[in-house]
Amino acid sequence: MAGLARSVTAAILLLLTTTFGFAANKVIIILDASGSMWAQIDGKPKLEIARESLRTVLQSVPADDEIGFMAYGHRQKGSCEDIELIVPPQAGSASAISAAADSMKFLGKTPLTAAVKQAADALKYTEDKATVVLITDGLETCGGDPCALGKELKETGIDFTADVVGFGLTADEGRQIACLAENTGGKYIQASDEKALQQALVEIVAAPAPAPEPAPAPAPAPEPAKPEFNFMPSVVMAEGGDPITDGNAWEIYKAAADGTRGDQVMTEYGELKTNLEPGDYVVVGRDDEARSEQKIKVEAGQTYSPLFTLNAGTLVIHPHASQGSEISGEARVDFNYPGGNTTHYGDAKATVPAGEQKVTVQIGAGTATETVQLAAGQTVEKDVVVGVGHAVLNAYYTAGGDQADNSGIGFEIVKAKKQIDGSRESVEHSYGPDSKFWLPPDDYVAITTLDLAVVEQPFSIKAGDNQDVKVALDAGVLAMSAPGAYSIEVFSSKKDIEGKRKSLGLSYGDSWQQTIPAGDYVVVRHMSDQGQDKEMPVTIKAGERTEITVQ
Repeated sequence: MAGLARSVTAAILLLLTTTFGFAANKVIIILDASGSMWAQIDGKPKLEIARESLRTVLQSVPADDEIGFMAYGHRQKGSCEDIELIVPPQAGSASAISAAADSMKFLGKTPLTAAVKQAADALKYTEDKATVVLITDGLETCGGDPCALGKELKETGIDFTADVVGFGLTADEGRQIACLAENTGGKYIQASDEKALQQALVEIVAAPAPAPEPAPAPAPAPEPAKPEFNFMPSVVMAEGGDPITDGNAWEIYKAAADGTRGDQVMTEYGELKTNLEPGDYVVVGRDDEARSEQKIKVEAGQTYSPLFTLNAGTLVIHPHASQGSEISGEARVDFNYPGGNTTHYGDAKATVPAGEQKVTVQIGAGTATETVQLAAGQTVEKDVVVGVGHAVLNAYYTAGGDQADNSGIGFEIVKAKKQIDGSRESVEHSYGPDSKFWLPPDDYVAITTLDLAVVEQPFSIKAGDNQDVKVALDAGVLAMSAPGAYSIEVFSSKKDIEGKRKSLGLSYGDSWQQTIPAGDYVVVRHMSDQGQDKEMPVTIKAGERTEITVQ
């Protein structure tokens, strides 16, 4: 929306100067200081546009006009009570208003209805003629009804008028606040594009025609109407197709000396109507992954409506874990199309160049690949079944006993069939209780690890399965304390042929807790001084907690 910032400034200037020019009544200007004023128009924050507009307007207003200044949303976030009459109506207030606007913060809500009512009360609208000028970039957010307020102020006031300037509002948003002005006989300026602004200004400055002179000269012949835009491209999926106006994008670049893309001029979405300066451009029309590029030479006084043909179609992929199951939101869908690739998740839709499409759907450890021929302009909708089953794994200290509710539990799923070297192929990993796996039909082993306990449990999966796999650790918890110890070490109780015991684990410090398989062990306290080690035998029972102190 090139030129919108200048249009907003001009709108405010003409509205206020017109208001002041019709009568020497008191006026309060209300400025929206809500957080949305930080949004940008043409790369410039709205609050800066508002400040510059006020300075410009106030410089052109006679010094004896009595002008006041009110703001809302400038002191508190989330408050509907943050409304303040900063400068009371008085002559010579221009510098005070400009200074107040320049120093205020923009962070609150939009209680515009309450602000207009307070300004009307401050002007004693039931006793004297009064005018309020509201500058806002948003709609009421504090429950007020601006339309009803407009009617009330008009009915109860002596001669009350509210004029409203809207910043970058849509036509529908503008209608929701225009009634505040219309119900008081005031004006509303929709400052959303230059054309709408020009039409509004014509209404603002219109005045009764002067009495005709005795012999008016004949009016000159009107000049031919100039086109509003000089560049209006359109894009279609395939030759002869309907233009795409929703979801598509336009990228416009200055052409470099070699004809390639230079500096970017703009990126716009949907239907594009704009004005380009004379020169050479590279224009790209795109919809999702499909693109069409043209070189355009723009000359002064000419209009251009080039057609971009994407030569593309649309693929809609519904991924399923198994035949007859619901669409999977956990699926990864990879589209490999002529010239590129893209990834979506869950129910997937992609617009891609026409030709052979390779679609790979992955759910957990399972994948399925389909090849689709897609013609330009065609939409192909396809269900892809990966064929996996679902398993949820939990560990228990004993079969039927307490669940091991520990985030340190590790589950590794490997294939049951060993490879030629005796190892097993690793399939998936997960940690913590309720670990979920999507697995292709096969025989597997769940290797479950919790501290010093390691258990292997075989299970099988079929497509469409929903299994609850419970792993019995046959283990207990050993809580060890060794006051003053440098480290604590756990050994198997049985010695080997050389009289040595196997070390199962070691921890530095004087306390340690571990899950350990049921059986007999020896716990050794190591001190920093050699020769001070102490040991204690201990027996661990499955599903029980054992506490010992070695000293």
